[in-house]
Amino acid sequence: MTTSINHLNMPLPELPLEAWQDTLATLHMWTQVVGKVRLELTPMINHWWQVPFYLTSRGMTTSPIPYRNKTFDIDFDFIDHALYIRTSEGQQRILGLLPRTVADFYHEFMSTLHEFDIDVSIWPVPVEIPNPIPFREDVQHASYNHFYVHRWWQAMCFADQIMKAFRGNFIGKSSPVHFFWGGFDLAVTRFSSRRAPVRYDWSPALERIMREAYSHEVSSVGFWPGGGDVAGAAFYCYHTPEPAGFRMAAIEPAQAFYDEKLGEYLLMYDDVRQSANPAQMVMDFFQSTYDAGATLAGWDRESLERNQTL
Repeated sequence: MTTSINHLNMPLPELPLEAWQDTLATLHMWTQVVGKVRLELTPMINHWWQVPFYLTSRGMTTSPIPYRNKTFDIDFDFIDHALYIRTSEGQQRILGLLPRTVADFYHEFMSTLHEFDIDVSIWPVPVEIPNPIPFREDVQHASYNHFYVHRWWQAMCFADQIMKAFRGNFIGKSSPVHFFWGGFDLAVTRFSSRRAPVRYDWSPALERIMREAYSHEVSSVGFWPGGGDVAGAAFYCYHTPEPAGFRMAAIEPAQAFYDEKLGEYLLMYDDVRQSANPAQMVMDFFQSTYDAGATLAGWDRESLERNQTL
């Protein structure tokens, strides 16, 4: 079954990394503060699926988080640019998303939870970034450009819908489409059902994360705003463990390329934005990279993929 994506062919906003990279760095830290609360209080699910956020029609949400005899959720609103904290007992607090330090955000956010009788301790240090600054000490990151945050969220909504359509053609084990605040990327992952070799990483903390995330063979696609050596937003795909020949496979569209340092295929957002059919371009990228990886790795594609029309 192929899900129509023709309705997604609307103009995509420009999203130059250099115009909002300070805001991106600040927002990344804010999401990690919120995400670590969700991580601490939510029961473990395979591959850390209890950790991510989910896109909403106004931003992103944690979904309900259990705490003793109640639940609460936290929503980032990227239209009114506010953070909503709501409990099942009817309490609500709104924190403004505006230029402020990570330390200030951390203090107000944790104080608000305490006022709601939610007492939670988190490891107050960012993950998956170089040279992390503890949240309560971070006065370096203090930018918030609402114009570009809204553009980024619009691009994410576009990516979210394509990933959901792509996910629908797979009947094997698959993750939801979800936003990982560690890497600051939106992703959906397919599984072959076979165990993967044990991962070994330079950091014990990273090794623990990666061993659970990649305990089984996966093919993952996603959208990332860029950073480091990638000077702009990009769609990506990787296959882990990577089968021989994957990096030399024939991938669509022609603008896609294999990044040796990252170990994954990239399709730059600007190439998509400027194409005649952005949605189909991204879908072709997702499908061709999956086809290459699953075939080379010998996945049981007949059992894992939907072949009938519903």
